[in-house]
Formats: sequence, C-alpha cells, structure tokens
Amino acid sequence: MIRLSTYIHFTKEQREQARLVDLASFLENQGEKIKKSGSEYEWLDGSQKVTIRGNLWYHQYEQKGGDAVDFVRRFYNKDYAEAVVMLLNNCGGQIITSPPVERERKPFKLPPRNEKMNRLFAYLLLTRRIDKDVLYEFVRRKMIYESADFHNAVFVGYDLSGKPRHAHKRGTVTSNPYKGSVAGSQPEFSFHFNGTSEKIFLFEAPIDMLSFISMHKEDWKSHSYAASCSVSDRVLFQCLKDNPNLKDVFLCFDNDEAGQTANKRIAEKLNSMNIKNEILIPKNKDWNEDLTLADKGDEFQCRQGLSL
Repeated sequence: MIRLSTYIHFTKEQREQARLVDLASFLENQGEKIKKSGSEYEWLDGSQKVTIRGNLWYHQYEQKGGDAVDFVRRFYNKDYAEAVVMLLNNCGGQIITSPPVERERKPFKLPPRNEKMNRLFAYLLLTRRIDKDVLYEFVRRKMIYESADFHNAVFVGYDLSGKPRHAHKRGTVTSNPYKGSVAGSQPEFSFHFNGTSEKIFLFEAPIDMLSFISMHKEDWKSHSYAASCSVSDRVLFQCLKDNPNLKDVFLCFDNDEAGQTANKRIAEKLNSMNIKNEILIPKNKDWNEDLTLADKGDEFQCRQGLSL
C-alpha cells in the first residue's frame, strides 16, 4: 500500500497507471452507485449527471471532463499527489486499468432543409407563442429552419466568419419532446445573436432565448443573446471574446436546481474576472412558461425586474 508523505516521486509508469484506472470499478469500490447506460456508465454529482467511459468522465451540465486523475481531484477534492496515491491504492493495491479511450470527433453537417416550414411555424408561433417578428428575423438570417428528415426545428450557431459550427434540434410534435445537438457541434458557437450594446443575455435553450426576446421586443436587436443548449458557459465566453463591446452579462437559466446552480457558478467566475453580471430568474420554470402563461396584453416582469 502506498503511503502519502510530504513529497512523493512518481515514475512515469505510475502516473500513467493512475490516469488509466477504470472509473466504474473505482467508484464501485468507493461504495458509489453507478448505472449502466449502453457502453457507458452514469454517476450522479448531486443531481447532475456524469458520464463514465473507461478512464474518462464527462460532466453533462458543466460540459467538462478528463481522465481518472482529474476525476479524483475534481470530485474528491484531492491535489495531484493525493489523487495519484488514491488511484494506485484502489482495491487494496489491485489496479484495474482500461485502455485509453479516444473521443472521436464526428464531422459537423447541418440537417437537410425542408422546402416548407409549416410545422416549425405552427410549433413556435402557436404552441410556444414566439413573437412572429422575432421568429421571422431569425429565419431570415438562416439561424432557424425546419429539417427535411424529421421536421425538427433547427437552431444554428455561426462563427464570426459566418460558418455554421453548431446546430440544436427540437422536435415540433408536442407528444415527442425530442431535443439534442447535431454530432460534431462546437458548444462555444451554439445558437447566439450578436448586437451592438454592452449587454448579453445567456439562456439554457433557444426557445427560452426567443421567449425572453418576445417579452422584451423594444430595441431587442441592439443587444446580444446566447443559448448554451445546456448549462455550460462556453458560448458566453466565446461571445465575450468575439465581441469586445460586451460588458454586462445577464444570466437567465431555468428556475430549477440545475439552472440556478449554474447561474451561481458562472456568476462566481465572472466576478473573479471583474465582469459585471446579474442573475435574472423566470417566475415559472423557464422563460417560455412565463411567455405562454402570461395574460395577453399584460406587461411581463421577471422576478428580479429588468430595464433594457
């Protein structure tokens, strides 16, 4: 059994051995509950899902991952030396390793466009109550369209050169609430709109972003908006990098545990960078619920209040 001391010299082989420890076996030996899901395992970090595959892990909400050493440092609050020792001591000295798993990056390709967009308009205008002028502006910019294969609503994110880098799909049939991003999508370029003011509003989903704009239409195109299609901050920091005019960040994630945990996490990061920020919370579960439940003609006010 390896004992922790003030200074530990690890050989190259020991470091590699610790990095390659099979995380499913490690967690089981720690008394943790894991769930088999296809070729992977799922483990819960509180209420948030972490995917485990061999020696690799991926936090679905934070959109961060790494190897076995990174896992122990992140979730067991260990420094590097402590993490390596814990992994090498796994199973009382019996090391269970897995071969390195390479994440294959699939080429990104937009779903084929449907000639007509009847289902998309019916879904977003009638079911989701998105303002027609707002929706038509995004359609005109080729940021929203209906796919030809499954008639999904497709929300496209572009880089600064105008090249599509991300696409999020949402089912247009109420009984089938499918949603997911196209393979090969780059999260830092998820669905977003660049304005000219100093304000940017960050949302979980494209429909929440469109709902918020629908409720605050006045001069909306002067501001910037982004939908992470998760609770990640990657698109936010890409927008801040690409648009030096942005100074004020409004965090607008869902009114639930995952959304508010993400709001606070990102706010802390922004505070550490001296970037002005404010958290806006929908009255209901999300901004689309606020839009669809608001009485027609009533002026909407979010819980925190807002002056655009």
